[in-house]
Amino acid sequence: MNEDREEKKGNGGPIKIPAEVYKQIVGKREALLEKLGIVEQFPEEVIEEAKGWADRNKEEVSLELENRRDLRELTTWTTDPASAQDFDDALSIAEEEKGYRIWVYIADVTHYVTPDTKTWKLAMERGNSTYMSGHTIHMLPRYLAEDVCSLVPGEDRLAHTVEMYINRDTLSYESIDIYKSVIRSDERLTYRECEKRLGDPDLPLHKECKTICEVTERLQKQRKDDGSLVLNQNRDRSHMIVEECMLKANKAVTHELMWNRGVEAMYRVHPQPTPREWDSALQEIQKLPGINIPSASLEDPRIAVNVAIEAAEGYQIEKIKRSVLKVMPRAMYMADPFGGHHALNFDVYGHFTSPIRRMSDLINHWIVHMREIPENIDELCKRAQDLQKTSEQCEREYDQILRDEALDPVRIRDQGIEVIKE
Repeated sequence: MNEDREEKKGNGGPIKIPAEVYKQIVGKREALLEKLGIVEQFPEEVIEEAKGWADRNKEEVSLELENRRDLRELTTWTTDPASAQDFDDALSIAEEEKGYRIWVYIADVTHYVTPDTKTWKLAMERGNSTYMSGHTIHMLPRYLAEDVCSLVPGEDRLAHTVEMYINRDTLSYESIDIYKSVIRSDERLTYRECEKRLGDPDLPLHKECKTICEVTERLQKQRKDDGSLVLNQNRDRSHMIVEECMLKANKAVTHELMWNRGVEAMYRVHPQPTPREWDSALQEIQKLPGINIPSASLEDPRIAVNVAIEAAEGYQIEKIKRSVLKVMPRAMYMADPFGGHHALNFDVYGHFTSPIRRMSDLINHWIVHMREIPENIDELCKRAQDLQKTSEQCEREYDQILRDEALDPVRIRDQGIEVIKE
């Protein structure tokens, strides 16, 4: 292996890449984007529109305090990869006598980006952000994605809040309240830093991180026991905290849309494999050495897979995942949630917590707040699906470009990059 192209091992900081190697990577990246039709640059009129919001944002947030709940005194934080540039969700938690109150804050993009703006129209064209390892192509201009809407620490920001009171024993919703707010994030944690806070009682946010970790560990176990497929059981605690909180908030919002309002929205529907396909996957899994799924678990293939992953080690886990994903249909965006989400075992599910990076969430924010449903919502569902597939292909192919240069995409995603002169 060429030593000049070998990833320089650091101490947890950015991955250092020689300038000449980075130049080659950029050239290959640009060729990949052109091949897939992904446009990185924004039209000038969209940039100007976004810049206008940025120029008057402090005044706008101050004016909005009269119309929103002021939650700036709550201890609040974000948790993202080290390389993240946009922070569209944040958390707070309080332990109460009969349960836990969890606030999931989501960037209130639709306060600025409404259907009559140029930025909205472009977001509908782009569909989503594309997160290439170490490089982001935003759905929204940087003025919005990284500043105005981003829940950066120490700054007052407009949020769409999902406040959930969860029963201590059953973890079920005692109450759900969805409203507009003004928040101020106390700190921006990376996943690595979140793990440190969990382990050190003397560090800030230790108590909050520890409490929410205890709740989300129980939430994940409950999901698994109920038949929710959990393929990433070995993820660290910081990833689990974010994932479980976002699942709980997304589920709360889409239940409100479907069961309380009965409206069309951009639901996430996941069909199930046929019984024959599930049988094929389970037979393949049970051929692995040391994997013996109890017959009682086989009544629900998702629980059977969860049991198998718990018993598996190393390479076996990846083999189990491949066996499952080989027979699993793709999840789809649909205006009607009929069929539910098979892998999650949710009767209704949709996306709400990432409006900076997904048009589906942006549209659902508009529907929740304004109760207006786009006339072409079926067309938008299909478009979101197609554009998501294109972005996923781009992300996969770019990861291979990095591997060809002896670089680890996972480490780059977690730690970011630093270009150095040779």
